[in-house]
Amino acid sequence: MDHITFLVAVVIVTALAFDFTNGFHDTANAMATSIATGALRPRTAVLISGVLNVVGAFLSTEVAKTISGGIVDDTLVTPGMIFAGLVGAILWNLLTWLLGLPSSSSHALFGGLVGAVWVGAGSHGVNFDKVVEKVLIPAVASPLVAGVAALIATYFAYRLTARAREASVTKGFRLGQIASASLVSLAHGTNDAQKTMGVITLTLISAGALGHDAGPPLWVIASAGLAIGLGTYLGGWRIIRTMGKGLTEIQSPQGFAAETASTTVILTSAHLGFALSTTQVASGSILGAGLGRRLAEVRWGVAGRMVVAWLITLPAAALVGGLSASVVTHGGTVGTVVVALAGVAVAASIVAVARRNPVHANNVNDNHEVTVRGAQPANVGAAA
Repeated sequence: MDHITFLVAVVIVTALAFDFTNGFHDTANAMATSIATGALRPRTAVLISGVLNVVGAFLSTEVAKTISGGIVDDTLVTPGMIFAGLVGAILWNLLTWLLGLPSSSSHALFGGLVGAVWVGAGSHGVNFDKVVEKVLIPAVASPLVAGVAALIATYFAYRLTARAREASVTKGFRLGQIASASLVSLAHGTNDAQKTMGVITLTLISAGALGHDAGPPLWVIASAGLAIGLGTYLGGWRIIRTMGKGLTEIQSPQGFAAETASTTVILTSAHLGFALSTTQVASGSILGAGLGRRLAEVRWGVAGRMVVAWLITLPAAALVGGLSASVVTHGGTVGTVVVALAGVAVAASIVAVARRNPVHANNVNDNHEVTVRGAQPANVGAAA
């Protein structure tokens, strides 16, 4: 415990704060379609998802090892750099949540970390070949694979049930969605909770508390799983609205197909150690399910805004992470405090703006547009 300095403790707390934002930012990946089709009540959906996120965190550590000893050189990384990278990731998560954009929490984390290490240790501190292999290639391939799989599954789901009664088909697929959405939640915990595990493990390695190439200790696995589970239970309703109502018209067979495709891609990638974006996988699956049903409306304007967010997530988070790392590196303890206070101020401002137009469990299915201006309704409710 002698290695756990005040700065290391701050970094661990900040990493868990990122994990919490990751949870409510990405709840939509598992539960948006089930909520949109009525397969699950909103509060029930996020409770199931939160619990299974915690369970999923214990299933694998391959992605955590990719982060702690893959995309950056752990011999050159300092806790201050990791703290700076986390600040960039958290602020990007909050900004895209405010806008209701299902961008990638994973890429926000990778971008913030790469930007901070690049500024703090130089370009040789970043293993760009691993970034390409483990992050960029999966970022391009995973939503395409998931989208094609969901499209095919949706097509056959409607063909096989064409002669059945519509009410029976809807009821059957809604029951199936409970299982498929639960599996996505399990997969999400397996994949995304590991990213925070990897960051905390990297911090402990950089502080000398763990040896190089060490895996995450049990307490790191448990705390990361609990943090993402609690964040997931908070809801992330703004992004749930976009993914459930904004991309396409979702019926229960489509929801089942999208969730099954997402689960397959996410669990396979987690087993192989690919730190992919579960948001991109889920979005690709939903779009594929929309294209797989005849006459379904796909809102390409919303999809286009999402793709733009995907493209700028890595560089935007890297920029904030790099600026933060510059202040921390040159300012020492004072610089760290300045970055922390600035981050808290910006985060509080984003939350305050979001409260003007809250989205919550009671209105998440009302429409597909998320706004950030206007007068606050009389009946606010809990906004997340």
